[in-house]
Amino acid sequence: MSTKDKAKNVAQSAGGKAKQAAGQATGRPVTEQRGRRSQVKADLKNSGEQLKDAGRKAKDALDH
Repeated sequence: MSTKDKAKNVAQSAGGKAKQAAGQATGRPVTEQRGRRSQVKADLKNSGEQLKDAGRKAKDALDH
């Protein structure tokens, strides 16, 4: 995973946490749900990047 992608995902997750907290503080469930959704998206992106990295490592191991 590139450092740039990892940083984007961390920023998206942090933004989601902030949005979720703001929704809880203001009593707005829609904002809270959007924050959770943003966190889930970041987690899924991280999982996809990790899967790609594992595939690359496996391919490299087979090539050598």
